[in-house]
Amino acid sequence: MTSENTILSFEDLEIQFTLRGQILKAIRGVSLDVQRGESLAIVGESGSGKSVFTKSCMGLLDANGSIAAGHIWYDGHDLSQYKTEKEWLSIRGREIAMVMQDPMTSLNPLKRIGDQIAEAVVLHQGLKGAAARAAAVGALRAVGIDEPERRYRQYPHEFSGGMRQRVVIAIAVACRPKILICDEPTTALDVTIQAQILELIKALQRKLDLTTIYITHDLGVVANVADRIAVMYAGDIVELGTCREVFYDPRHPYTWALLSSLPQLGIKGEDLYSIQGTPPNLFYEVQGDAFAPRNPQALNIDFVERPPFFEVSPTHKARTWLLDPRAPKVEPPVHIQELRRMGGVRHDG
Repeated sequence: MTSENTILSFEDLEIQFTLRGQILKAIRGVSLDVQRGESLAIVGESGSGKSVFTKSCMGLLDANGSIAAGHIWYDGHDLSQYKTEKEWLSIRGREIAMVMQDPMTSLNPLKRIGDQIAEAVVLHQGLKGAAARAAAVGALRAVGIDEPERRYRQYPHEFSGGMRQRVVIAIAVACRPKILICDEPTTALDVTIQAQILELIKALQRKLDLTTIYITHDLGVVANVADRIAVMYAGDIVELGTCREVFYDPRHPYTWALLSSLPQLGIKGEDLYSIQGTPPNLFYEVQGDAFAPRNPQALNIDFVERPPFFEVSPTHKARTWLLDPRAPKVEPPVHIQELRRMGGVRHDG
């Protein structure tokens, strides 16, 4: 239920793409409320619909993509009804900004770093000349880049990968958006730089009172930054809960599989766990639980009827028939049982 504290609300959202005369349903009736000031992570394999879902609230869907049904509510406006670039420019960058995963595709190699930040400030804040330059220098300083006045005049190739990602973040936050979407913000970076970038985003969230949405395929990346986690599979959210609930008391078999795939949970000398099979073809109507064909513990009903959300706690729900009172008791994999013990979680079925 949408509350006063909800800043962004997706309601029964359906997104489809037309490819060679066929319809692909990329998002299948998803509802999700994002709370003001929270850090939400949307996790799932590549192709699960994470990026498409979040791009829909910025008008960034590809030309062959469209919102087929549902609503996206922001500040009293239904963004699903926006059609023109002029309408989207009142939201994109100004209210909701995005940090892409590869800074080299986000930055123009032929333009100075400072000019690229100033461009965003001119477009969304109406500042010009010295004022725009001062705002751009301030943004560089805010993301931890030393000697921002000198760096302002440099080009992207003069920066390391981590520094370029800081510049992309500077462009995103320069206009003081309310929501910052981070699309795999650390994928192209080594582990030590990853931690620094995540820490920077956390610091900016506190300083600028941001609501942050992380998109990632790696649950391990968001363990220390997310307040809540939404697990997405085949264009649908299958589990939603606090970070602790999803890590230490996961209930959907797909969440079990994602967590079991974490290298940190591997056992020396044994092969890493991998999810068997492939996601469903979304050109066709999905029958039942989309994960059922890859789930060794699937029930017969999983292949027939889409499960509803079952409430585990007031903050935790999962779309799996295993939570139906009539379902047989199915033990989660060994890795998940170990996580529960680590988290001190009792599981009584």
